[in-house]
Amino acid sequence: MNTQDKSYIIDRFSNWMQQKRYSSSTIGTYVSFLKTFLNFYKNIDIKEIGEKEVVRFNKLYILKNGFSTSTQNQFINAIKLFYSTYQHRFLDLKNLERPKKSLQLPEVLSIDEIKCILQSFKNIKHKTLISLIYSAGLRIGEALRLKLKDIDSKRMMIYIRQSKGRKDRYVPLSQVLLILLREYFKIYKPSNYLFEGPYNKPYTSSSARMILKKAVKHCKIKKHVTLHTLRHSYATHLLESGTDIRLIQELLGHNSPKTTMIYTHVSTSSLQKIENPLDKLDIF
Repeated sequence: MNTQDKSYIIDRFSNWMQQKRYSSSTIGTYVSFLKTFLNFYKNIDIKEIGEKEVVRFNKLYILKNGFSTSTQNQFINAIKLFYSTYQHRFLDLKNLERPKKSLQLPEVLSIDEIKCILQSFKNIKHKTLISLIYSAGLRIGEALRLKLKDIDSKRMMIYIRQSKGRKDRYVPLSQVLLILLREYFKIYKPSNYLFEGPYNKPYTSSSARMILKKAVKHCKIKKHVTLHTLRHSYATHLLESGTDIRLIQELLGHNSPKTTMIYTHVSTSSLQKIENPLDKLDIF
């Protein structure tokens, strides 16, 4: 397969994904992985590549280079999707070696740590943005895509449009956040997006990460904190306050309850009720 044919095929695949409304990040990732895969078999006709070649690629490229489980799954999913759309072939990959997925618990901030972070902001825009992400458990992309019309102060709801999985959902609007929003509106007067950067375009995720990083440093928090940590903390704090796990699943926009159940491993509310046997011993 020459370079020109390969580029044409990849462009067709990319265009197909765009028409199917895949996210830009997914398209970029899948296209990149597909280029790597086709380059690995640059001397073999694409029609001759099948299950055995994918298994070999998995062993000699993915596993050999020590890619993570999530990256490995994305590689395989990209290849399977490409073949199912380009050649209408289902790849049976039951012989594919996949490492067991480890249970990695999300990092969670305490209520006091969240309070310190929010109190550290002098800029009302920064304070409101970070408060929004935490109080509604939003992904950063969801927060930055919000428009003025998505804030329903009468019903005290926030309308999240076309989030992960192209789903819409509502989340409650905090009374404290509403106060912050009104103060923020008076000063910044956004015209379309709730949080805007230059030329009325959406505020950037890199700017949001930067302001959070400064706040974490100010509070001398040693945990690895990202914007997504705020979402994890929101879910965990809801669970610890007695909110039903199924409602938390709906608020977060999770497809499967299994995804939400991870927070039961992080929550300390049940663990703190356990009476430690050492506390029953008179050792002093």
